Amino acid sequence: MRTDFPAGFPSGLAVGRPPACAPRPGHNGAFRCLIASGFLGFVALTASAGAALAAGDDPLSAIDWLSQSVSTPGTARSTGTAKPVEPPVASDGALPVMVSSTSLDIPSPDSVGLISPSVSGLPRNLWGAGLTDEIARAVIRDRMESLPALRQLFLTMLLAEADAPIDAGNKGHLLQARIDKLLLIGGLEQAAALIDIAGDNTPALFRRAFDIAILTGREDKACERMQKAPGLAPTLPARVFCLARSGDWDAAALTLTSADALGDVDKGQTALLSRFLDPDLFEADTVPPPPSPVTPLDWKLYEAIGETIPTGRLPIAFAYAETGPQSGWKAQIEAAERLTRAGTIAPNVLLGLYTERDPAASGGVWDRVDAFQIFDAAMQSGDPARIAAALPPVWSRMQEAELEVPFASLYGPALAGFDLPPDAARIAFRIGLLSPQFETIARAHKPLDETETFLAGLALGDITDLRAPDTMGRAIAPAFLAPELSDEARMLLEGMRLGEAILLAIEDIQRGVDGNVTGVTRGLSLLRKVKLENVARRTALELMILERRG
Repeated sequence: MRTDFPAGFPSGLAVGRPPACAPRPGHNGAFRCLIASGFLGFVALTASAGAALAAGDDPLSAIDWLSQSVSTPGTARSTGTAKPVEPPVASDGALPVMVSSTSLDIPSPDSVGLISPSVSGLPRNLWGAGLTDEIARAVIRDRMESLPALRQLFLTMLLAEADAPIDAGNKGHLLQARIDKLLLIGGLEQAAALIDIAGDNTPALFRRAFDIAILTGREDKACERMQKAPGLAPTLPARVFCLARSGDWDAAALTLTSADALGDVDKGQTALLSRFLDPDLFEADTVPPPPSPVTPLDWKLYEAIGETIPTGRLPIAFAYAETGPQSGWKAQIEAAERLTRAGTIAPNVLLGLYTERDPAASGGVWDRVDAFQIFDAAMQSGDPARIAAALPPVWSRMQEAELEVPFASLYGPALAGFDLPPDAARIAFRIGLLSPQFETIARAHKPLDETETFLAGLALGDITDLRAPDTMGRAIAPAFLAPELSDEARMLLEGMRLGEAILLAIEDIQRGVDGNVTGVTRGLSLLRKVKLENVARRTALELMILERRG
């Protein structure tokens, strides 16, 4: 499987898979050992989660499907039941005045990142004079429907090295908000890398590292970490799971039996863990229904007893667990499509899955696989006639799945090198404009009509004297001819709050996609004013080419 990345694409890599775990010694063979999952690496968050960050509490309510694998002060050790988090209250609706002090000798965890300013194109003072809780609320807002270029920009912001906000202290609240957002958009590998740099020495970060490990097939490593750090206070389900994973089945069974007798674990969890420890004993019993919400630990336990819960309707982070060979080919493809669409894995992962074998049936995902394979074979042949015949069907399938930009990253530059008939050439030109080489392709292309002339102008950043072909084009044009900042954007920039201004631009453009086209003008204008020219051009092209309009 090819897994190389387009330049600057902040996505996950496919990595080697550890061998399957060994069955329990002396067991009769019916036990299904846990299979390590595939690649290393949408619940909308509310403002109360950001307030919880400001209050200094671990915002469990921010991600309701996290396994409560460790207990924290104020929680029940055996069940992991979280203490309710209350947001701070201020009179007159104003934010409370908070005074904080930061040790100059200890770097703030909030400054941790994976991408240096020289690579990200974002300044080190990205968050400037912003306040941690306000930035955290802005970070965790829902942006899953953003255009691909904006999703990539947002992902880059989450991963960028940047100075901590002025009131950050050393608690790492913004870091945790960034990690939580990565989990919510399926960026497990990226979240794991941030935790590796920052260290998982706090219960809050270890809880997230534990779930990432489960969903990426590294639960043994997480269990070893837990055993070496008793201060993390593992909850009973996590303790039983890890004891079993280490081969200490007797201790796991004794721990569960004792907790059940004392009423320290609910009956549903007891039934599931008991079946996990000895499936033969409960073979004739009805499998307990999955809880709501399903946690990664729940998912892994059900997989272990042979009752895998499909991930299609679970949060996108769970899709990672079905990208490996232990899942069926269809499940792998559908999981990879979700993650590719979100921009958190490389398009080459999907390419490898699409071309792995012949389609098993027809309809749905199989029609995409079939069209993709026919087109890929045509490209390999280098025959313009075959390419022209295969291009419209595969492009239609990619549009249906909203995978146009990943497809363009794979094939756009190569397509630009073929002399195709007009209908296919129009599609190929648009695909090329959605690829990272959009500027080179636009410069070499001879436009076939007024729309292509305008698209080429956007790609080159100059639409002087060009006529916008439609309503969206007329909303885009002012941002490239005479960009003006909104009052809110100007206030943020004058207040040295660049990161929040960029997040505002992303939201303005999304509102434009949903129908308020003035948001497109405002958002693109801001991106260009803050020197994010490449992002502005790619976004404008996606607005014109992709069918994402509300």
